[in-house]
Amino acid sequence: MLDTPEAVVEALRENHERPHGLARTVTAEELVEAAEAFEKSDVLVTALLELMTSYEFTGEHRKSPVVFARLLKLWDDSPDSFSPWEAHQVFWRFKWVTTSLLQVPDVPLATVRGWIDRMRSRYEEADHGPQPVAAMSYHLAHHTGAGVADAYDLWATRPRTDLSDCEACETRHHARHQVDGGNDAAALDAWRPVLEGDQHCSEEPQMSQAFALLPLLRSGRTDEARSHHLAGYRKVRGNPGMQDEVGLHLEFCALSRNEGRGLEILAENRSLFEATGAPLSHLGFLVGVEVLLAHLVENGHGDTPVAGPSGRQWTADALLTHVRSEADPLAAAFDARNGTDAVGGDRRARLARRPLLDEPLPLGLRTSATTRTVASASASSSSSSTTATAAAARIEVPEDFAALVREARRMALSGHPGDARLWTRIAERLADGTAPHDGASGPEDLLRAELAEHRAQQFSLDDRHAESTAEATAAVELYERLQMPWHALSGRARTLAWALLPRGAESERPDRAAVRAGLDEALLAAEKLQAEAPFEGAALGDGEAALGDDLRTERTLAYLSVLYSDAFATYRDVIGALSADGQGTEEAGAPAAADQGSGAADVERLTERFEASAARLHTEAERLGFPHHIANARQFRADVAGRLGDVAGAERELRAALRDVEAAERPWRRPRPSAFLAQILLSKGEAEEAVELLHGAIADAVAHDDASFALAPTYLLLGHASVHLGDPGGAVRHLSEAAARFDQDGEAAEATDARLQLADVLARSGQQADAVAVLESVLADGALPDVDQRMLAQARLTLGRGLRELEEYLPAAEQLLRLADTVASWPEEEHAVLTLVAAEAATTLAMADRWDAAETAYERAVASHAQSPNTAIIALMMREFARLTLATRGADGVDAALDHLARAEAALAAPPEDGDDFTAWYERGEIHYRRALVLAEAGRFDEAMAQAEAAIAAHEEGGEHGEVPRAEAVRIAALIEGNGLERRQEAVVRLNRAAARCRTAGLEGAARVLEALRQEFLSR
Repeated sequence: MLDTPEAVVEALRENHERPHGLARTVTAEELVEAAEAFEKSDVLVTALLELMTSYEFTGEHRKSPVVFARLLKLWDDSPDSFSPWEAHQVFWRFKWVTTSLLQVPDVPLATVRGWIDRMRSRYEEADHGPQPVAAMSYHLAHHTGAGVADAYDLWATRPRTDLSDCEACETRHHARHQVDGGNDAAALDAWRPVLEGDQHCSEEPQMSQAFALLPLLRSGRTDEARSHHLAGYRKVRGNPGMQDEVGLHLEFCALSRNEGRGLEILAENRSLFEATGAPLSHLGFLVGVEVLLAHLVENGHGDTPVAGPSGRQWTADALLTHVRSEADPLAAAFDARNGTDAVGGDRRARLARRPLLDEPLPLGLRTSATTRTVASASASSSSSSTTATAAAARIEVPEDFAALVREARRMALSGHPGDARLWTRIAERLADGTAPHDGASGPEDLLRAELAEHRAQQFSLDDRHAESTAEATAAVELYERLQMPWHALSGRARTLAWALLPRGAESERPDRAAVRAGLDEALLAAEKLQAEAPFEGAALGDGEAALGDDLRTERTLAYLSVLYSDAFATYRDVIGALSADGQGTEEAGAPAAADQGSGAADVERLTERFEASAARLHTEAERLGFPHHIANARQFRADVAGRLGDVAGAERELRAALRDVEAAERPWRRPRPSAFLAQILLSKGEAEEAVELLHGAIADAVAHDDASFALAPTYLLLGHASVHLGDPGGAVRHLSEAAARFDQDGEAAEATDARLQLADVLARSGQQADAVAVLESVLADGALPDVDQRMLAQARLTLGRGLRELEEYLPAAEQLLRLADTVASWPEEEHAVLTLVAAEAATTLAMADRWDAAETAYERAVASHAQSPNTAIIALMMREFARLTLATRGADGVDAALDHLARAEAALAAPPEDGDDFTAWYERGEIHYRRALVLAEAGRFDEAMAQAEAAIAAHEEGGEHGEVPRAEAVRIAALIEGNGLERRQEAVVRLNRAAARCRTAGLEGAARVLEALRQEFLSR
């Protein structure tokens, strides 16, 4: 009921606490109507100010000037109806009206200038300084592009007044002026106080974060650009008062080659297509949409479904046409009103920008499969992939078909991974009919066999094992038909060895005995063939004549390939057995050697056979002069040694393997031993060399087009190494890249794990908003079927805590409550987790001032604690409720606060159960400490002093671990003693002793705090 002025004022107070949006604005309009019914205009003044605030922060700039006109009339007629704060707001909001008028192209410039003149007169009459008026003149000049330099000088050289925009907002305008002048470096320097958090307000830093994105990208400061996108976008999404900023984030996604992320932002901000109350800001949003869609359409994705205005389904092409149909006349209307082309020119300049990076900037965010596919295809079609670009620069693809085949064979013979690109091109030429049939490349069956081998390898890399085996078998049959026995034997041995690669389905797992028998047969055949047809001098088969002068090398490498296949098979047997025996970690999905047993004797037998196979490969490679195969043998040995705990032996083998690769002059073989050695070094804490090796491995893989090298795990290792080196920026970069590459590889669990690590690094380095953005993306689409649900639960817990740290209490509580419902279904032995989550949810709801829900969650936590004790967390919840109750209700909350502390004490007194781990002295000390504060608030100083002394004594029990909380308890005791009990001399003595103790314990900060309080008492 709004039938009294007091009821309207109370309703205004409640509405002011609501978040900005349609509901708050509609209520504000209703309250203005209610306030008009009363004779006293003071309530109407308050209601009009509240309505104007709602319009300002929801982008309803068309309506704001009308409201202010009514306020100004009331100011002229009844100035006594305005409180001092409201009187200040009259002059402050002159600026709002100026910017609102600029937002609407229907308002003539003469009207805007007239308003600024009116503002100047009012300021002069009230003896206010001219700087805010000069600021409005500059904003007009900036908007029209006319007289900008003079207007800026007039504003920037005037001293600030109490009616000037806040420092953070003025910093933004100074920086944007530098950007407009083409000086990104000066702009970013000016922006530093806002972007680093020293200056802020209700609109900052999120506005500056959006405007700084492209200057950061252009300046190569991509880590900062990523961070400000993650943190800044969360603050502007869906906000009709921040349409410009949403548009800038869309543009950033397009120019950083993150089109998939842009499409998701577009979907989250679909409502902004209808938010037309601020036409200039709406145009900023539309242009951002245009930039994103234009890039998609240019890259051939015009048919991609996208989110647009409600009421129909949109494709990128159709929405682009629609947006242009709105943006064209709107920009033209502003230019017509202004008599300049500043607005239209800015739009054209934005649309003309090209991507600023050669490959997508890793953001660390999980995107949907659809948008990820679009982004990946867009990057591919624009030739933005670093790997493809670097490889193309180094690998020549001859136009002449015979030369193309010769080059592919040469690279294949040397084991160069770039041969894949050439074999793919050969297959394309054969398929499209551009390959000549002149026999210059040798027998047709030879080429077919080589292509089948290539396809078999590609299928194997893609885990398409049945297809890989079929192609490899076809290649062997063709080599046999061509009378190329060494090639056929090598292919047969390799096919058997590949069968031992990790596979998921039981039906795909190999008959290991058959594999072993087949390889033994291949080894015997190799010995026989070597005796009958040595590497040199033997008669040529039908296909071998086409191979030219490299026949000896071909036959020798085929022989070594058979030995390699045998060594690989025995290696797989060993690590499978070690995994089954608990001594090693097998790759996910790989079958253990269960058919061979997994006891110590079996492991020993398999290890001996492996050592013999690896030694034979090593010896023969050394005798025949192919050191890269020696390196292969060493890598197998290194892995087995590492799994058996011989880290030093593994390191020795890997360093030797790298020397062998260098001797072989095959740098494309460096990535694997380098990455493996880096992993060993990282386990030893030698992160600096590990980082160097990992960077080298990636560089080599990229340079030589090695698509089979696992880049995602390598970037993950780089992230770990960067953490060890104390380089959070590098860790964020590499973990973001790892997550993106795991996504591309379809490894959802690994991508999620990388993002959880990324969020942890971000949070620990003080980038909590960035961490929250990453975690929100992990959980955006609910549960991931391929990801461990406890991993997702940890992500939700971390997200809830992060949101709470950002003081977003309601969203934090929602996450924690959802998690509580999830963990309630977990096995009984894990219910202590429910106690933890329910307690954190209760505390967070209390922080959000949702006390009814908080009490419900509180009792749920208590009930869970009775079943599955978690004393530390339950006591913390009760202490926090005591603190928050006192903070909310003041003296009226003393009894309730004391009751919470009594319950905490009772929980602490209960005998601990298995798994209930807590530090009793600390918990007792904190309860006494909190009770001292509550009693002091109630003026019960003698009781409070006793509790403070008890807190000091409890923390004394903690030894060196208790020194910090003890010092804080002493500080409170001194305050109670000196202020409440008026025993200042005793308090000074207490503080002297405590400060000296802190210095002895090395707690300089605590000592300074205590000494400052002592000085305060002495100065009275």
